[in-house]
Parts: sequence; structure tokens; C-alpha cells
Amino acid sequence: MSTDVQPQPLWKPGKNLMEQSNLRKFMNWLFVKKGLYFRSYHDLWEWSVTDLEDFWESLWHYFNIKSHDLYLQVLQKPQHGMIGTKWFTRSKVNYAEHILRNKTKDRPAIIFQSEQTALTEISWETLESEVAAVVAWLRQRGVKPGDRVAAIMPNIPQTIVAFLATNAVGAVWSSCSPDFGKTAIIDRFLQIEPKVLFVVDGYSYNGKTFDITSFAHDLSYSLPSVKDVVMISYINSPSRPERFTSWEDILHLLNFGIEFTPVPFDHPIWVLYSSGTTAKPKAITHSVGGCLLEHYKALTLHQNVKPGDRYFWYSTTGWMMWNYALGSMLCGATLVIYDGAPAYPSSQVLWSLAENAKITHFGSGAAYFISSMKSGVSITSERLNSLETIGSTGSPLTPEAYEWIYRHIKKDVWLISLSGGTDVCTAFVGGCPILPVYAGEIQCRMLGCKVEAFDEDGRPVEDELGEMVITQPMPSMPIYFWNDKDEVKYEESYFSTYPNIWRHGDWIKTTSRKSVVISGRSDSTLNRGGVRIGTAEIYRAVESIPDVKDSLAVYLEKADGGGTISLFVVLAKDKKLSDELKNNIKEVLRSQYSPRHVPDTIEQVNDIPYTVNGKKMETPVKRILMGQDPAKYINLDTIRNPESLKAFI
Repeated sequence: MSTDVQPQPLWKPGKNLMEQSNLRKFMNWLFVKKGLYFRSYHDLWEWSVTDLEDFWESLWHYFNIKSHDLYLQVLQKPQHGMIGTKWFTRSKVNYAEHILRNKTKDRPAIIFQSEQTALTEISWETLESEVAAVVAWLRQRGVKPGDRVAAIMPNIPQTIVAFLATNAVGAVWSSCSPDFGKTAIIDRFLQIEPKVLFVVDGYSYNGKTFDITSFAHDLSYSLPSVKDVVMISYINSPSRPERFTSWEDILHLLNFGIEFTPVPFDHPIWVLYSSGTTAKPKAITHSVGGCLLEHYKALTLHQNVKPGDRYFWYSTTGWMMWNYALGSMLCGATLVIYDGAPAYPSSQVLWSLAENAKITHFGSGAAYFISSMKSGVSITSERLNSLETIGSTGSPLTPEAYEWIYRHIKKDVWLISLSGGTDVCTAFVGGCPILPVYAGEIQCRMLGCKVEAFDEDGRPVEDELGEMVITQPMPSMPIYFWNDKDEVKYEESYFSTYPNIWRHGDWIKTTSRKSVVISGRSDSTLNRGGVRIGTAEIYRAVESIPDVKDSLAVYLEKADGGGTISLFVVLAKDKKLSDELKNNIKEVLRSQYSPRHVPDTIEQVNDIPYTVNGKKMETPVKRILMGQDPAKYINLDTIRNPESLKAFI
């Protein structure tokens, strides 16, 4: 008789959610329309990754995708591999058109708050009117389908207007957050040669205001392709360059509504960028149709977003979650956006926003929830009556953080942990409204995502740590990397390890329940005695110790085939790394996991380096410790706290 204690779920869907969820309605529709009956989510998933054409075509009809031309083929695979896969050939669509078809007087389109601005509602009528004005101006300035439009803007309503207008005319969008350094922005935008640049005069963060008018002026001359610069007066700087066009002047342009330009399914919608911490950022280009169909699927079926819901994801415009959150408007939701620091003037600011804006779906990076937990944030559930889901992504969410959310935020909330990336502008694994939530586990592999864990021999394994791979194409995979001749960078990025199979770079385990556990990035995985250890396990244990605020672990290989694990810790104020604390760290790792998890060295540092998107920089630190010159491969403009690197150099 087995003595294993089965874990208990933290949350189970109620009867109403099980019956009324968008996913259940889709399953019922499949039965009525196609005679397909699925007993469980996992049966549905199996069909979605086996009969790709039938699945994606079903979504096309279920979501009533408006095409300006009939498609010929749902799926056209290349002779070898995934690069060059074609979807819904000959169809012509427009992403912005699908968002604006949800126009209604019943609810706002956008709700906005910032450090400087009180909660403000923007109606669908206002949104449509402003988009129409910017569309008229773009066409007047000769912007055509395929031209690039870049933006250096914070997460404000004007950014959404600029994107929708860009997309409406068939142009290609690309954005950076205004806190990016000049080199980081040039490294990105120079690749794509934008014709138009939208920029703010400044921004506020953590109670401080930053005027970037002179920065924008200098930058515009560093991008020779830019013909027009539009400046949005956000902090009311008195020093707007005269040659810049005023946003306010554009909004006064006479227009006659919006005429959407339909583009082929595989026409580029936007260019996103890899982190660029160790090399020039890759310009990852996605398709209009691929993102349209994927966002309908992910947000409607996996997050249960419905018309009238209020969807929020704390993000900058330089993170793909900004683009992903826009997809909630496809579902008829009101998009809630916030511009500012997540803990200013207090650690409660975003939770207060959730209460005051009556947010239905609240999302952020895992680091935010872990920080809230460590700060002792506690909310009375009555304050969050509207809240139905909490979403987390960016890095693994610890089991303790799962439990904290249910104990201190809301006991009956549906916690959705997502993992995907800039590479596909969506998630590979995520939420399911008809499955339970277990601490530390992602509920499911998402529909249409053939995710597997591979062992060292390239064989799929279950209940065992393996390399995350995707073995079937998805519509939102990149159509190409911009200026990537012969797809060399594309091939190297995903297909160099397993021919024709996408290797994503995460260590994952699929459980017997078909849930997923992610143990960190595989390129920073620790290898002790042939046993692979995810860094997330180390961080979970070490950061549970009250004196430890943050940590970073790297594995350094030796010439003899062995290696050492080095652990760096940031301690609470006025704490020092004593032998007693070192022994405590080692004992916690040994008792919670195994002797293999115990580091060879433990050192105290003042700060852990993070990318601007909030991810620990394990691989760059490893390269520094191996003696490589950081000046040759680390771009400081992509680091949130570049001074933190000094401790490792």
C-alpha cells in the first residue's frame, strides 16, 4: 500500500464556473457543430494538438473571425520543420477592427490610473474617435501597410490609440518603455527602420518625474529612417522640440471614421525583442492573424475573459504582456492600465486599484506577488468582490506564494500561472476553468500547444524534469526575425538542439495529473552529479528564510567535468552573512530538497541583477564569473539595476 500523501488542491472550480465558462461553451459548441464529444479537458487538448487543422479552423468559426477574403488552406507546412508554416492562406484580417467591433455605450473601453492621474474612464466612442484621427494623420503622412511605427511611451491610453491606429492602416508596431536607455532603444529600432516615432515628453516613476524631451530629440537623429516624430505632452514639459508634431494637433484633424486596411494573415503585426542582455536583441516578428487567433483562444478559453469584465496586467510597453493584455479587448473586456511603480506610494497601490476599478482579472509578474508576500501585504477579501482571477507570469511562482494568495488576498480566487514568452506573445502553459489549482503547479498545457518534457536522449518523459519542447507549429510563432537572412538566428534560437522541434529553454515536469511545474531556465540549470536542478527550487527554499530578501544561483563547470554551485544572497537590512546563517541556508536546502541542492559557496551581495522585464540574470552572471568581459556581451541599458553587476565583476 502506498504511503504517498496526495496534495490537496488550493482551489476547485464551482459548479457555475464549470457549466458557464467560455471553455465549456466551446466544448458544447464542438459537440453541436461537429459531433465532437470530450470527457475532459485533457481529451480536448489531445485533439487540439493532434488534429491541428480542425482545431484552429474551429476557433476561426467559433470566434467569428472577420476575413476580407476567403481562406484557401488552414495549414500549409513546409517540407521540413516549422519555419515557414503558413496559416489560413489568402485570408485578410485586421486586429484593430476586431477590437473596435466591441464598441458599446454600456461600459468604458479603458480605465487608466497613474502616479499623477486619478482613476479615469475612456469611452469606446472617445477611443474610436481618437484612433480615427491618428489613422487620418498616418495616411496623410504616407504611412502604408508594412511601414514601421515605433513608440517610446509608457502604459497610457495614448499608446493604445497609437497602436490601434498603426494596426488599422496595416503598419507594423514596435514599442519601448521610456525608461530604456538610448543604446537599448537604438539597438532595437535601428533594425526595423521606423518611418514614424511616437514619444512622450517625460514620465513619472516612484514619485520622481523624468523629462525626456532632449533625449527624444537626440534619438530622432540617431534613427535616420524616421520622417515624423509625434510628441505626447504627458508631464507638460515646456521644452517640446518645434519640429515634432503635437499629439493634440493630430486629435483635431477632420476624419470620417475608420477605414481598416485588411492585410494577409501572415502580415507582421508588431516586432518584439529578446532581452538583449548578452547580444543585440533579436527582432521577433509576429503575424496579425496568428496573434488575433491566439489571443482570442488564450484570453477567452483559458482565462475566461467575458464582455464587461475588467482586465488588468501590470506591465510596461516593453514587455510582451502589454501586447497580450490588449487581447482582452477582443473579448469585449474593459482594459485597465496603470503607469507607475508597483509599490509607490505604498505596497498596496495596485491592490487598491483592483478594488477601486472593480478589476475582474488581475495580473502581474511573479516577482510582484513574492514581493507583496515578503512585505506582509494582506487584503480583506470583501475589498476585492469583483476579482475572479489572479494571473502570474515572468518566472516560476513559488508554492508559498500560491498559498499566501489564498490566505491573504482572496480564498476563492482562481489563480492562473502562465508561462510562454516574447517568442510567441502568449503562453504555452496556463489556466483552465474546469481544472483545480495545486500549489506550485500550472494547471495545463494550453490548447493547440504540443508541449513535452524531453530527457537527454530527446524522449518525452512524465513526472521527471526535462527540457521543454513544442513539437507542433502554432499560428503565433514568429513569422521571422527582422533582417534575419536565411532564418539563421531563428533556426539557432529554437531548433539547434532538436532538429525541427522547438526547444524553449525551460526545465519543466509534466505531472501524472497533466499539470506542469517549471523549474527555471535550462540554460542556467544546475547540474550536480548528473542530476539537473532548477534554480527555482533553490530560490524557493533560500528566500523562505526571513533574513534573505533575494538570491541568485549559478553553476560553474570545471575542466574535469565536475562543477560548483555558487549562491549569492541579498539580506534584510543590517544583516550580515554569518557562519550560522550560511549553515541555516545549507540545512534548509538539504532538508527541503537534497544534499545536491547545497551550494559550494555562499556570498552576500547588495543586489541581484534583473532585466527590465524583471527576470534574474543568471546566465550573464555565470559568464562574468567564468572570466568573460561583460563589456563585450552585456548591454547595460537592458538591465533594471546595472550597478548590481559590480559585485560579480
